[in-house]
Amino acid sequence: MAGRTADVRALAQQAREASFALAASSAQARSGALLAAAKELEARREAIFAANALDLEAAREEGLSAPALKRLRFDEGKLADVCRGLRALAAMEDPIGRVQLRTELADGLVLTRVSCPIGVVGVIFESRPDALVQIAGLCLKSGNAVLLKGGREAAHSNAALFDALAAAGEAAGLPRGWAGLLTTREDVGEMLALDREIDLIIPRGSNAFVRYIMDHSRIPVLGHSDGVCHLYLDRGCDTAMAARVVVDAKTQYPAACNAVETLLVHRDEAGRALMVVGKALAEAGVRMLGDERAQAALGCEAATQEDWETEYLDHVISIRVVDSLEEAIAHINRYGSHHTDGIITEDAEAARTFLALVDSAGVYHNCSTRFADGYRYGFGAEVGIATGKLHARGPMGVEGLCSYKYLLEGHGDIVEDFAKERRAFTHRRLV
Repeated sequence: MAGRTADVRALAQQAREASFALAASSAQARSGALLAAAKELEARREAIFAANALDLEAAREEGLSAPALKRLRFDEGKLADVCRGLRALAAMEDPIGRVQLRTELADGLVLTRVSCPIGVVGVIFESRPDALVQIAGLCLKSGNAVLLKGGREAAHSNAALFDALAAAGEAAGLPRGWAGLLTTREDVGEMLALDREIDLIIPRGSNAFVRYIMDHSRIPVLGHSDGVCHLYLDRGCDTAMAARVVVDAKTQYPAACNAVETLLVHRDEAGRALMVVGKALAEAGVRMLGDERAQAALGCEAATQEDWETEYLDHVISIRVVDSLEEAIAHINRYGSHHTDGIITEDAEAARTFLALVDSAGVYHNCSTRFADGYRYGFGAEVGIATGKLHARGPMGVEGLCSYKYLLEGHGDIVEDFAKERRAFTHRRLV
């Protein structure tokens, strides 16, 4: 890895050069580097925890919220998680060089499409130190060079983690400069101007932040923004299942982008399922904000129009009673962030309608929204959740960090022979 420096253009140019060698590296070399990174992180645990303690102390003095502090913390549990993720990535099949298509264009002329890295990826992510390791690991596995910019609140933690990964990369023989760490807000502005060196920008943050990045760069941007997720309780749903799923989706880790923020309930369930679920949420310490019908049923606080678009990232949930499945779907498509939304129902036809018409990256039936995660999907980890439709969608793992290229192998073939009908195309599919 390149050392930490304020010279963003130099980092990007190094990453560009490294990306070519990394794309041609063997699966064994990249997997070996991932395993070495896990060992190095474990060996430096005390230094990493000390750096994180400095960040946490400064964050408390600045009055950061409890959810933000939880995301900032990097402890034994987080260390175990990221090391497990690196080892899982190392064990995965190589995503580079996979044959996606093979066609005989004409006798002796064969076209093959194979997966390849995107090149150089710039990732701007929130104040979550574990995200740095996950992103770097995913980029390494997929053969991409990467420029990393984390939140300023995690500056000491990110530096300590980066140094550990740098040492492991050097020992494993990775190309110099395959990754670089940016440290200031000004660095981001410089990075956005480097459209010759950087192939893709992935910002993780609010909708406004993602829009700002899109408006200030000619580099393609893959937005990972808010997680305004919904669960809809359909009429006749299993109330015990509904309570279990809703409480998990809200409280298992409320600071995550895949935690549920709005609960929609069919009017026929306002006096049954909503009462059971409301009691379970109250026992779990969740503050409830409801429309008029939800207030009448639960005696909760009033929700405002703004609540339908709010990502709380805390033990707070907004509740709306709707008249139909169609109204629930319309609400989700209007107010949601197209992240992850689910239905709790025993009606197979209602489930099919919901799954087909909700326009989100993840649409679930009878399960928690918290499953929207690269590790849980079997991707090893994720660089983020893509809520758009191009080119990746949902948890973005190694496959989302790959593109493809066409390889054409011939024997002195020329187009003139086909133009003058001396030869004919066969277009025979081989794979």
